[in-house]
Amino acid sequence: MKNKRLLIIAICAAILSAVLVLWGVFGGSEPSTDEILTPTESAVPTESVTPTESAVPTESVAPTESAAPTESAVPTESAAPTESAVAVNAEPSETAAPLTCTMSISCANILSNSDKLAPEKAGIIPSDGVIYAERAVEFSEGETVFDLLLRETRANKIHMEYVDTPAYNSAYIEGIANIYEFDCGSLSGWIYKVNGVSPGYGCSRYVLKNGDRVEWIYSCDLGRDAGAEAVQ
Repeated sequence: MKNKRLLIIAICAAILSAVLVLWGVFGGSEPSTDEILTPTESAVPTESVTPTESAVPTESVAPTESAAPTESAVPTESAAPTESAVAVNAEPSETAAPLTCTMSISCANILSNSDKLAPEKAGIIPSDGVIYAERAVEFSEGETVFDLLLRETRANKIHMEYVDTPAYNSAYIEGIANIYEFDCGSLSGWIYKVNGVSPGYGCSRYVLKNGDRVEWIYSCDLGRDAGAEAVQ
């Protein structure tokens, strides 16, 4: 009888233990009704889900002062023409004045020696003896009396004939306006003077200077009637 009672107690104890174990397994971990229906704090969007301060456009995204046109991008005073540049562009630069001299050609000495003149030349002598009236002409640096005579006679359609002569190491003028050497006697011919003086050498050796006065004169007496010593 006693053993039967102990057996029942043992069985009850075993059942109780089993109930406690089951309760601990299922009862303690089973969520309550409130916990199932109410969202937990972890279900609520956290601060990490909401846009953070870094996600919001920051001041660096907005146009900064450096993105705006700087003072260097705006045309500066140096970009505008300066007074000196305007003056240079507006006014032509000064140029050197051209070189000038005067030149004339005359056969007036023939008028006082007409008795010596070849008859066939009588009709070509100007009444005043002036073939090329004295005038100012321009010339280039380094040009000679011959260069000037050649250019001016061609430009004014005046006949002129010359030869190169080794004796003078220069050009020798044989005739101007169809009046040649020896047309008015055996001592006649063309000479030149510069500033009232006969240089004494060929016309292609005399280099012009600014302001020179060049005269071509037909002499009937080896230049003595023209204030020169000899025919050039």
